[in-house]
Amino acid sequence: MKIILLGAPGAGKGTQAEKISDTLGIPQISTGNIIREALKSGSEVGLQAKSYIESGKLVPDEVVIDIIKDRIAKEDCANGFILDGFPRTIAQAEALDKMGIIIDKVLDIDVPDAVIASRLSGRRVCESCGSSYHLEFKKPAVDGVCDKCGGTLIQRKDDHPATVADRLKVYHEQTEPLKEYYKKTGKLYTVEGQDSVEDTTIRTLRAIAE
Repeated sequence: MKIILLGAPGAGKGTQAEKISDTLGIPQISTGNIIREALKSGSEVGLQAKSYIESGKLVPDEVVIDIIKDRIAKEDCANGFILDGFPRTIAQAEALDKMGIIIDKVLDIDVPDAVIASRLSGRRVCESCGSSYHLEFKKPAVDGVCDKCGGTLIQRKDDHPATVADRLKVYHEQTEPLKEYYKKTGKLYTVEGQDSVEDTTIRTLRAIAE
């Protein structure tokens, strides 16, 4: 099954993608994590992306599309995948269509902006493997330490309040139009984000099963 997860930054796409990945046995493809890996490696793509990420702006379409194309061509995507953070623009969605990729379902995790701003202030990310945590909703077993790899948990620059406001503005202007784009295909399912991760997961898996 090929799934796209939509939703504002901080809506919980990454967490729900992990749950779907575990349930269906298909890989979660997080554009953010792939780009951050490129950033750490100092690769050409990383250098191109750096200034955009640090200011909370979107990485240019052509850079992201090349990254995604390489990733979904890998063997572990043969039985499907979950796209988390892509597409972010109509142009990216059209590029995905041109690749001949048939998407089965598009899930929109819908959460109000005020709730997102509160959530992101408590979000922490492993600087080594990119796993996400939250000081209130998804605490690590040991404070400040990643459960998966033992790496250090940090607050990303783009989770600071001023940057969050900018990211939400960009989302509403450039990414939200994707809802209408996929609604026309009959593949869009809206999942109302709940206070509890588990409750949101129940609704997410139910939408996939429909």
